[in-house]
Amino acid sequence: MSQPAPQFLFDVGSPNAFLAHQAIPEIEARIGVKFDYVPVLLGGIFKATNNRSPVETLAGIKNKPKFYQLETRRFVRRYHVKPYVWNPHFPINTLNLMRAAVAAELLGVFETYVDAAFFHVWAEPKKMDDPEVALQALTASGLDAATLFARAQQPEVKARLIDNTQRAVERGAFGAPTFFVGDEMFFGKEQLREVEEMYG
Repeated sequence: MSQPAPQFLFDVGSPNAFLAHQAIPEIEARIGVKFDYVPVLLGGIFKATNNRSPVETLAGIKNKPKFYQLETRRFVRRYHVKPYVWNPHFPINTLNLMRAAVAAELLGVFETYVDAAFFHVWAEPKKMDDPEVALQALTASGLDAATLFARAQQPEVKARLIDNTQRAVERGAFGAPTFFVGDEMFFGKEQLREVEEMYG
């Protein structure tokens, strides 16, 4: 029996989700299966699981941040991806951006939106929780940002993001990036190797 498509639970505010997003096309080409991207709200997952971002949890710990950086350099080399540029406005409140991701799914521009949102948070970092900045950035990426953000305020869109986030927590997620292959959960960008092995 063939495996279901791997799911990628993501929030554009996560630098590690950005790195995973860049690595995924190469993996898709090797396994012949497309990843199913699922927008979630990382802040909502953190709140529900009493978790915090690595920036907070690694602060003040001897040696661990250095290893974390080493692991990231290895990932960048292995998957031939561009390292992220640290966003000086981190942490970004991604509520509107992730609602807009759900809106982009409904409007048929999801892939373009996800590429653009990640780009403006982690490749050419901007204060993307400023509505005016986000509007200009996404418009410059060829999207009808005004329509996306208007749609993002609709109850069905808000409800879908909440549902995605709650379901992620119920399935065991506590951060991002998280991957599922059926009921098998994998956490963190390094686990993409394990995800790929499920299709070997």
